[in-house]
Amino acid sequence: MESVGVLLVAGGSGTRMGSNIPKQFIICQNKPIIQLTIERFFNWNPTIKLVLVLPENQIESWKNTTKSKGYTINYQICKGGKERFDSVKNGLSFLDTNIIMVHDGVRPFVNNNTLDRCLEKAREKGSAIPVIKPVESMRQIINVDESNAVNREDFRLVQTPQCFKQEWIKKAYIQDFTPFFTDDASVVEKAGYPIFLVDGSRENIKITTPFDLQLSDFIIKFQTN
Repeated sequence: MESVGVLLVAGGSGTRMGSNIPKQFIICQNKPIIQLTIERFFNWNPTIKLVLVLPENQIESWKNTTKSKGYTINYQICKGGKERFDSVKNGLSFLDTNIIMVHDGVRPFVNNNTLDRCLEKAREKGSAIPVIKPVESMRQIINVDESNAVNREDFRLVQTPQCFKQEWIKKAYIQDFTPFFTDDASVVEKAGYPIFLVDGSRENIKITTPFDLQLSDFIIKFQTN
């Protein structure tokens, strides 16, 4: 059985949340969002090796919080970089597991079924990213005054965790950064490796706005029913 590593990337500032507190530290269900995400992964698989990537100026504060709150889960903390790309690259140096899952630190509601699908596909094919179908109609922007209707069945919305064989993702992150790299799949794909899709879940939201925070209460009730 392959060993599994999880890289949680949490570099938010809280600007879109309208908060002075970085969004990963905002309280949700009596805990910081990042703590909920950490616990979600260890509840799924207690044997994982987890690395949390934080901005350097937030690390000491988070360590003090975990100590004062009595959070005892064992994981490593790594300092982030200028871009998300740099943060992931830094975190990868801490992981030597066969499979590496990269997840947004502010997606605390990923369910076990999604995690199982991602891991199974990555073991079989080398990569796996969870996606969902768009429900709204979609248009492609041509210029400021023009747009075209597109078939939404041709598109998918991408979530995390994005999962890869260690060899694939570590080789991919040897590349130089470009603005095209919006997620890990785009980095790995540019390195020449195929990307395979699995079904995600609607509740696997990224908490970035006050509305998302309000929605989280409903999601928690939904997942416990």
